[in-house]
Amino acid sequence: MTTRLQPGDTAPDFTLTNDAGEQVSLSDQSGKVIVYFYPAAMTPGCTKQACDFSDSIDRLQSEGYTVLGISPDQPAKLAKFRENDGLTIGLLSDPDKEVLTAWGAFGEKKLYGKVVQGVIRSTFVVEDGTITLAQYNVKATGHVAKLRKDLGVGA
Repeated sequence: MTTRLQPGDTAPDFTLTNDAGEQVSLSDQSGKVIVYFYPAAMTPGCTKQACDFSDSIDRLQSEGYTVLGISPDQPAKLAKFRENDGLTIGLLSDPDKEVLTAWGAFGEKKLYGKVVQGVIRSTFVVEDGTITLAQYNVKATGHVAKLRKDLGVGA
């Protein structure tokens, strides 16, 4: 069973490569950080979720939030994802799934009624290195609107 993080837990730090080939560390981010994990770039649900975050980025940034999306995809695929969909959020590559696992976002899940190993669509809010919100098994559609409501970030 995958260990799940809870509010109050210390956020596991990471350094991953982004879609431009640069190293990005959680500990280098200032303010509040939304870290979300998604299964695969350029799939319908993941595209919808990434576009929703990109559409909300100005409002989220005005409230002090940075958004980092993490998937097992290679940086080149993430660059294509950004270009194809005009994404304006941070996209990070975790091909070894070490960060996904450390955050409880990789493990057993149900897919079409079968139990499989995979990325568990999850979202976290981190403030000063501490998790303040942890949501697992979120839905791709409507999730960003719900998250904004939960965080008190209006339209």
